Amino acid sequence: MRAEFPAGLRGGEQAGVHMILLDADVAGCVTTWQSNRGVLDEERRRSLLRCVADLDKVLPLLTDAQETRYYGRLRDLAVTVLEHDA
Repeated sequence: MRAEFPAGLRGGEQAGVHMILLDADVAGCVTTWQSNRGVLDEERRRSLLRCVADLDKVLPLLTDAQETRYYGRLRDLAVTVLEHDA
C-alpha cells in the first residue's frame, strides 16, 4: 500500500485498462478484506477477479521494469487475497 505509483502510468491506459483505477480497485478490495478479517463480499470478490484478468492482460504490455514490478506485486496481492478469502 505504500509503494510509489509508477509515474509513467499516471493517467495512462494499457489495452483499454485505466491503470490508476486498476490500482485503486485492487487496493480497495484488499483494504476491505483486511478490515473484514479475511472476508470479501461477493461483489468485491468478482471485482478482484476482474482486476486479476485485467492485470493478466496488461502485464505483458509493460516495458518499464518499475511498472512491471509494481503491477506484478499488485497481481500477487490480489491472487493472495482471493486464495485466502474465508
